[in-house]
Amino acid sequence: MASTIVQLTVNGQDAEFLAKPGTTLLMALRENLGLTAAKRGCAQGTCGTCDVIVDGRVVPSCLIPVETIVGAAVETLEGLADGNALSPLQAAFVEGFATQCGFCTPGMLMSATALLAENPAPTRGDVVRAISGNVCRCTGYEAIVDAILDGAARARAASTAAAD
Repeated sequence: MASTIVQLTVNGQDAEFLAKPGTTLLMALRENLGLTAAKRGCAQGTCGTCDVIVDGRVVPSCLIPVETIVGAAVETLEGLADGNALSPLQAAFVEGFATQCGFCTPGMLMSATALLAENPAPTRGDVVRAISGNVCRCTGYEAIVDAILDGAARARAASTAAAD
């Protein structure tokens, strides 16, 4: 089978590359675009380490054939920061010690980003549900949940300050 020209918007930038049949979104992000934050964990879509946002939905990039999402908008961890400034959520993770080994962190942050996009003031239960597809083997999840709630509060405060 022939390779396919794939066009996507990745982190707000147009991207075009040649993909072999069967190339997953994860492979394309890492190998074609050099975006390595999303990790290959289980390769079955159950651990969350490869989670990215496609057209507003969190998806396991290891399961998505890239040719099926031509024209889609993809958000990865690399797109969360504003230049050198961390997003409020990223800053909350760093300052709240919400990472241990860091392997799950990109997927956690993407799941949390999607949650906050639709619900800027989540409850603890909302956060737990939003990250339920993300496996962390190092923490007890408490610091992660606390950081997401803190990041949500920081984002709301920044939004209020910008509106004033």
